[in-house]
Amino acid sequence: MPQSPRPASRTSLPLLTGLLLAVATGLLIPLQGRINGALGATLDDGIAAAVVSFTTGLIVIAAIGLALPRGRAALRRILPALKKRSFPRFYVVAGGIGALFVFAQSFTVGLLGVALFTVAAVTGQTLSGLLVDRLGIGPGGKRSVTGVRILGSFLTIAAVVWAVSPRLGAASDVGSLLLPLLLPVVAGCLMSFQQAMNGTATVHYGSPIAATLVNFVAGTVILWIAWLTKVMLLGTGHALPSEWWYYLGGPMGCVFIGLAALLVRSLGVLVTGLGMIAGQLLGSLALDLLLPAPGAVVALPTILGTLLTLCAIIVATLPWPKGALSSRRPASGKQATPGGRATAKGR
Repeated sequence: MPQSPRPASRTSLPLLTGLLLAVATGLLIPLQGRINGALGATLDDGIAAAVVSFTTGLIVIAAIGLALPRGRAALRRILPALKKRSFPRFYVVAGGIGALFVFAQSFTVGLLGVALFTVAAVTGQTLSGLLVDRLGIGPGGKRSVTGVRILGSFLTIAAVVWAVSPRLGAASDVGSLLLPLLLPVVAGCLMSFQQAMNGTATVHYGSPIAATLVNFVAGTVILWIAWLTKVMLLGTGHALPSEWWYYLGGPMGCVFIGLAALLVRSLGVLVTGLGMIAGQLLGSLALDLLLPAPGAVVALPTILGTLLTLCAIIVATLPWPKGALSSRRPASGKQATPGGRATAKGR
């Protein structure tokens, strides 16, 4: 019987191509947030807006999967992969992490503000990206925690803090917000695990379409349960709007969940996350310039912080000489080459 495909440790995309795709994927996140936020305000119900987003995303990815021959083949592999335990079965609930992230937005953004929520979530996602890569949970296998990767991670966190600093004035009493801050930090941490689990599932399904569909099924079920519970306790919000653009959040989610699942095999979880964070800041900057929300201000720290994020990605991804920012010496009998590989002495 043929073996199920196993995660490969070799990159399947050139680094620059993968990074550009990760940044482009991140560009959609602030636009999706703007759409879902507007839908939540229109419905007067943040959980209902998340339900609409996940449900429309589920419909779109199911239609794509059934329409494409490769998609149908991937969907047929879902149950056999689970029966053979090709990967841990709990990976199918990775979509619940997306639901948790939406919960975190609904329950803490009003208290913390968007800026502080972003800093907390990015901090969790960046630090956990290092851990996930080190554990080898994703399909790209284990990736060492080197000095330059740590430096790139902390530069990213500093850059995000700098970029959103003009909006932190209302949240000056951070000490009283430590407990609410834990929820977006945890949600951000789990996002790296979600990307790794989706990437591994994609390898076994043979397509990100199947992994994305499973994600939306899990997230949609959880959110419907949460919304129905809320309706029984508090009642419903307003009726659904007629404007078509309110329903684009779900399809955008299909794009970045699917691409993230594909990219972690090539870039690893950390670098995929850094690329998407850079895209998120660039997208937010573009929205504030082209379609500013009420009260939005584009300040110099926002621009410089966004540029610093791009520098952080360069630091984390360039092929630095082996042992950079480390006191370790090459193993006995070998010496490092500028490309980072080791060669035997005397050859």
